[in-house]
Amino acid sequence: MTISDLEIQSVKQRFGIIGNSPLLNNAVRVAMQVAPTDMSVLITGESGSGKESFSKIIHSLSPRKHGQFIAINCGSIPEGTIDSELFGHEKGSFTGAHEARKGYFEVTNGGTIFLDEIGEMPLGTQARLLRVLENGEFLKVGSSKVQKTDVRVVAATNVNLMASVEQGKFREDLYYRLSTVPIFVPPLRERGRDAELLFRKFATDFAEKYKVKPIALTEEAKEILLKYRFPGNIRQLKNLVEQISVLSTDTTEITGEILQRYLPKESSLPALYGRERSFENEGLSERDILYKVLFDMKKDMTDLKKIVLDLMNGNGQAGQLVKDNPGLFEDVGDEDTSRGKEPVVLNIPSQKAIDDDIEDVHDITHETEDDSLSIEKKEKELIMRALQKNNNKRKYAARDLGISERTLYRKIKQYEIEE
Repeated sequence: MTISDLEIQSVKQRFGIIGNSPLLNNAVRVAMQVAPTDMSVLITGESGSGKESFSKIIHSLSPRKHGQFIAINCGSIPEGTIDSELFGHEKGSFTGAHEARKGYFEVTNGGTIFLDEIGEMPLGTQARLLRVLENGEFLKVGSSKVQKTDVRVVAATNVNLMASVEQGKFREDLYYRLSTVPIFVPPLRERGRDAELLFRKFATDFAEKYKVKPIALTEEAKEILLKYRFPGNIRQLKNLVEQISVLSTDTTEITGEILQRYLPKESSLPALYGRERSFENEGLSERDILYKVLFDMKKDMTDLKKIVLDLMNGNGQAGQLVKDNPGLFEDVGDEDTSRGKEPVVLNIPSQKAIDDDIEDVHDITHETEDDSLSIEKKEKELIMRALQKNNNKRKYAARDLGISERTLYRKIKQYEIEE
């Protein structure tokens, strides 16, 4: 099936997809090619890149277009109720089940279900989903009667599912069953000048919505916009344009200086961005990477404490290094050896000074036990702050924390946080 550029442009216009980058056009082309079939599709891409639009293309161009389309965020449904939501339940099957309920797979018979954040689905639910995909059968919660359904499943994820398979968090058989046809939606920073086109589109929309003149970027501001990484992708850009449209009332010409005031400063941990590509081999999510950085820092601190103890005791490899190389530990700055500059060295006091002060030195070995709990304490503090900031609304707190609502619900129970 050959699809022309004109047909791609027509579909993009129909579904409100703005941009002309080759990666974007290829994703639209694959969606159009697979739509007439009944094959399962796995859409990958970062959060905010517009994956749901592609699921709508697939449904609308398929023979199921007159059937129902339901989009479900697997990460926002608590683990204890997701089976009931998807497959339904019988009356009295669990506490609170006062009457029987149909699940999404029953009510969407003949249509399409879009499962967003499929990587957040519990393993038990994954087994039930695999049965539906294999033979169209499912069981309601609390029932032994097998029911049939004819539903097409389109799934999406912003994490590396193959890495989740290796970590035991996702079923391998389900992964291969879902990814019959993969579609990669590129992040905004890999789409060339599409950010400029989207900015103009959003500026026009918000000018009409708020009855103001549309804002426009100067050439300098355009270059700044195109260089920005936009970790939140299209969603972040849309919020940015809305904010400027509402607050920049004194002028409609947005210079580079004005734009810089509205752009959030990029993280000091740039590795957290672009996780779909940069960390594809490692299979790490943004939260996993942050934990890894924290654990590495803790390990470095522990190693440093051991070295200092060796130095104070005058034994071990560190102590021997001081004795054999008394001139090595000089304060020569903090240049980076990785760039071919002077080595980073420590300004260590003499052995005599250490011996004189050793009685005043507190034992630091007891801190190792406290270190193991520091990350959990910080995580609890962050969760409490996010809840307080968002008036205990879990949906918005989870969004600020960069985790799913279901994960936040589990953490609240784990840390016994009172809302």
